[in-house]
Amino acid sequence: MIRRWPLWEMPHRLAISVLVVEATALGLVAAAVARMPVPDGIQLMQSALLAALGVLHTETAIGVERIRRRVMVGNHVNLSSVWTFAGAIVLPPVCATAVAVVVHLHVWLRTGRPRVPLYRSVYSAATIVLACLGAAAVIDFLGSGPAPLSAAGVPGITLALLVYTTINTGLVAGAIAMSAPQPDMARVLGRWDDNLLEIATLSLGALAAVALVVNPWLVLLVVPPLLVLHRAVLVRHLEEAASIDGKTGLLNAVAWHAQAEQLVLRGNPADGPRGVLVLDLDHFKAVNDTYGHLAGDQVLAAVAGGLRAEVRDRDLVGRFGGEEFVVLLAGPAAGAAAELEAVAERIRRRVADLRVEMPTPDGPLTVSGLTVSIGVAVAPAEGADLRTLLQVADTALYAAKRAGRNTVRTGTPPGAGSPVAARHGGEPAPDTGWVVDGE
Repeated sequence: MIRRWPLWEMPHRLAISVLVVEATALGLVAAAVARMPVPDGIQLMQSALLAALGVLHTETAIGVERIRRRVMVGNHVNLSSVWTFAGAIVLPPVCATAVAVVVHLHVWLRTGRPRVPLYRSVYSAATIVLACLGAAAVIDFLGSGPAPLSAAGVPGITLALLVYTTINTGLVAGAIAMSAPQPDMARVLGRWDDNLLEIATLSLGALAAVALVVNPWLVLLVVPPLLVLHRAVLVRHLEEAASIDGKTGLLNAVAWHAQAEQLVLRGNPADGPRGVLVLDLDHFKAVNDTYGHLAGDQVLAAVAGGLRAEVRDRDLVGRFGGEEFVVLLAGPAAGAAAELEAVAERIRRRVADLRVEMPTPDGPLTVSGLTVSIGVAVAPAEGADLRTLLQVADTALYAAKRAGRNTVRTGTPPGAGSPVAARHGGEPAPDTGWVVDGE
């Protein structure tokens, strides 16, 4: 029975790391139990109050939280750390651990199951327990006397907050890095706004801890702003979901057009367009017909990841639908055709080198031998509207397809100057009025 646990489906080193983290958390809690005195009535009351408020918070925000988990992109920031961090800096370590376990597992039961496997939830609980123990150690070291939180002061609480988020984020990031075949920093460490949301949540937890010391019932005042924060975050997630392609995580066609238009109309040479790339996977239908649409979706996601890796953060990358992608390269040096072609060539080579591995009922499957045709539109120095750049790039893509696929073709808008010399041969493209490299 134990051998059938989903835990063992993970890579061996990751499974061992997960078990080590969980064993460490369990060992430290056992050590704390052995050396700490029995909690007094006030500590037990404070523990029960924080755990009850954590459960009440989850039940009150359950609808919002379920929507967040469905529409979110990237790591999930759990706002229940308000209660776990408050417990970490006020309660004895064992009581803080009990609050963290109760609150976290209740969140999983009500909002995470069955999307989040139990072993992942247990690992997350272990990271939170270790984070609580780290924050408690800071307060214990800096604070003394009957009121350690007051003795530690703002510097101590701030240091405890940083220790808490560093331990929790570091352990989660390590697991993600080992589980992802090609991890990127945004996925491993999360986005800046998600990290800032976690800091804001922990800050609210620090205020809850202070209120708990002054008057336990003042902690109730933390609940309304926390629910408002839930809904504010949900609005942001819904806005992102409306602009993101679900299969690749790239901008969808509507969102890409809207943001690209703003970039083109901005008129700032430092931010304006240098050119547009339109990409089309060659013979992608054969992938779906041979391996199935689920495999095709994973190929699209892998290509999207490779595409993002070859461009900068300020470049706009989107999926136009099907197997077609589009990139608007931003920045100075408009008309730098050689530089745009170099980017397109790097993308073409990366796609050709991709090996997309996926599990199947019949064993591991690897899809390789992918190719992509790319059309490049070079923005002239005097500027060009987005529609014209897209038409030029699309015409260049058509020329790349006719030239045998797995190649790059470059075009410039009419009157923008002579195109650069061709690097690939090919058949002539139809006369559309656009100038295409090598045609």
